[in-house]
Order: sequence, then C-alpha cells, then structure tokens
Amino acid sequence: MSKPTQNPDSRNASRLSIGRRRLLQAAGAAMATPYFAWNPRTLADETTSKNDRMSIGVIGAGGMATGNINSAKRWVDVVAVADVDSGRANGFNKKFSDGKADVYTDYRAILDRDDIDVLHIATPDHWHTKPLIEAMLAGKDVYCEKPLTLTIDEGKLIRKVQKETGRIVQVGTQQRSTFNLFAKAMAIVNEGRLGKLHRVQAAIGGAPTSPEIPVAEVPTNLNWDRWLGPAPHVDYRYLKSGRGRANTNCHYEFRWWYEYSGGKLTDWGAHHVDICNWALKLNGQTEGPLSISGSATHPVEFKDGVPQQNDRYNTATAFNFSVMYPGDTEMIIRHDTDNGVLLEGDKGRIFVNRGKLVGKPVDDLKDNPLPEDAISKVYKGLPMEHNERTQHWANFLHCSREGLEPISDVHSHMQMLNVCHLAGICARVGRDLKWDDSSEQIVGDEEANSMLARPYRDGYAIEMG
Repeated sequence: MSKPTQNPDSRNASRLSIGRRRLLQAAGAAMATPYFAWNPRTLADETTSKNDRMSIGVIGAGGMATGNINSAKRWVDVVAVADVDSGRANGFNKKFSDGKADVYTDYRAILDRDDIDVLHIATPDHWHTKPLIEAMLAGKDVYCEKPLTLTIDEGKLIRKVQKETGRIVQVGTQQRSTFNLFAKAMAIVNEGRLGKLHRVQAAIGGAPTSPEIPVAEVPTNLNWDRWLGPAPHVDYRYLKSGRGRANTNCHYEFRWWYEYSGGKLTDWGAHHVDICNWALKLNGQTEGPLSISGSATHPVEFKDGVPQQNDRYNTATAFNFSVMYPGDTEMIIRHDTDNGVLLEGDKGRIFVNRGKLVGKPVDDLKDNPLPEDAISKVYKGLPMEHNERTQHWANFLHCSREGLEPISDVHSHMQMLNVCHLAGICARVGRDLKWDDSSEQIVGDEEANSMLARPYRDGYAIEMG
C-alpha cells in the first residue's frame, strides 16, 4: 500500500513466546525520564486564554470519550455532544460543560457548525467510518478512536477523503505518545540497536465469552435503531452478570460482537500490531505483507464467514497468526495473557508493554545511551510534553493548528489495520491468504475478497457529498 501524496491546497480550501518469557525473567525494566519537556505555545497550562482554547464537538459520550476529554480539557471547551443514549449525553454535558453544551441524538447536527474547531469521535467501531468521512467533508479535523474501520474497503475510502480534503486526523492509538515505553522502544529500533528485525510479535488477550443473553426491553434513554446504524437490525439483549456489569450487545460490550467489531484482533490489535508495524517501518520494511496463515477459535459456529448465533458474544477467544513480509520477516499475532510486543533482531531483542520496557539492549543504554534526539526523530520532530496522559491530545491539537501530520496518522493506521482485518478474514474462511498490497486485494480467493467490505443497512450508506 503506497503512501498517498496529500494535496496541500485542499486543506486550505476546506480549512509472545517461551523466548519472551525468558527475556522477561532475565531483564530488568528501564524507566528513564522523557527526553524533552515542551509545551506548545497555545497548549501551555490550565490557564490557557479563552481566545487560545479550541471548541470541540463530541460524537459518542461513553467511557472512551470521558477519558479522552479528561486528557484534553485543559485546552478545549466542549460545546456540543451527540449520543444515541440521552442519559450518557446529558451526563457528559454536565461533567464537562456544566450542562451548557448543545446535546443531540443525531451527530450530523454538529458537522456544519462554524463555531466548532475540532471533533472527537468515540462511538462503537461500526460507527467510526461514516461520521469520520462526513466530518472531513465538512472541513473538520478529527481525533477518532481506534480502530478507524470495520473493513479494509472502509479504510480505502477514509484515505481517499483525507487526501482530498487535507484534514488532520489523529487516531486514538495513544501508545505512540508514551515516551518512556513504546516511543523509546521505537528509538532503540531506529538507532539500529536491534539490527535487522526478523520477527515481531504482538500478544493480545482473547475475547471473553458469555452465556445466552436474552432479548430485553430497550432502555427509554436509548435510541436502539440509531445505535445499530449501518449494522443489521437485531433485538436488544441484556443480562445482568454481577458486580455492576452486564452481558449485552450494546455500549462497551460491542467489542465482543462480530457485527460491530473485529474483537480483540482490532480492539487491542490496533495498539500492539500498530507498534509492530511502526517498528518494521522504522527498520526499513517499506512494503506491506505478502501472506497470512493461522486460525482462531470462536464461541459460536461460523458459516460462510458469519456467526450463526446472535444471542451471545461471538468474536475469537483464541488465535494465532503468522504474517510474512518481504525479506522473510515475520509478524506473529496471537492471544496470550502476557500482553505486549516482542521485537527480535539480529543484534538483540526487547519486550515492551504498558508497564515495562526490557531486554539487554535496554540495559545497555546505561553505558551507551541513545542520542539526545532519538525519540524526537521517531516522533516526527513534533513537540513533546511531560505528561504522557495528555500528550496524544496535545499532539493532535498542535497538528490541527499548524496543519501537520500527527503521530498516529490515517495512512500508518490503515497499514496496520489491514493486517488485523486480514487475520479476521483468514479465520473466517479457514485457510491461508495471499495479499497484494499495491491493489489491496486478496490473491485468487473470491470468497475472501468478498469480505473486504460489508453491506450497510438502508439509510446508513456513506454519503460522499
């Protein structure tokens, strides 16, 4: 998949294995302080002037939006909230705007408002692509939660519109902005401390299972038809499961339903496979994958690539895939409780997750530190803050103001996400696949190619203007 050339005028016009376990046992964590402390001029502190603050519209007001706006609130004012659950929308409005923001059920009411500088999309996965494309066409820069798409073909559309409009899109893969861990690991790769990478591994947990979930009455505050949106119409289901949680086919648990998500392959794959892909690109792997093999275990029967039951969670609970790249480089994606990324080169290997960065090349930094600008180089030379909890948002807002490509851009995200989607298709058809990265087609497999897209329910097709 070649990187498209962005039209600069358009923006102005629209304004792990046993070896890994041994490694973990043998190595100690290295947790240095960040290399740089930088505050963007307009993102300086809690007292940012009203004129410098940005107005934001929020589409989807659940837990992800709450966490994200907590990170961004020092620089933005929430002026509009859209959610198909009025209880969530009103609660979000009260928390972040003292009840003064405009609240909508239909997000389209936000898109054409001239008083909104940027948008945040934090809907379920099946509701990412359509509002993102419409937002770009409306001239808005967007911070969108991962994964951007439910299918490979949706990714083609997003890249096309982003190139044509020149809008700034940051994907919520915030691991790219953790300097002590993931970005530091990338700097180690970029400085050649691992040599040539021959294998990268992403270990992510499998999806949970559920008992049969009965049909239930739709809560009065929820517009269920709008929540389903482009997905097939099904009954609302709910089963209280104790400890204040529930098994349902709505809100947070959408992740465990094929109809709305790729399961853990795209939920956590969007994080750890992203780090694997980032490392490969820094190591000189400019081409996409050649093939994928492997298998997955689902809690329900699949026929013709779709689950045959819709009364319980149905995404993969176990999986193991091998993705081959030119130069005999391999990426392994599998379920494992030892969540993290293992990068193996001919000079050494390191393991990184959200709690540690370990390996002999990390220990060697004590006597042979990285160059002062090593992390800045992998971070595209963009400004960096002390607070890693807020850095991904600071990066987005800075890039939106300055017209720069953010650290988690559309193109790199879709390179990674294509791999996750291919793994899902490989599991659904039950056979190895060959991939043509230039055409973004599966080679010689009509059934598998039919899974590069999904039909949209009537009334929810993507409008290209």
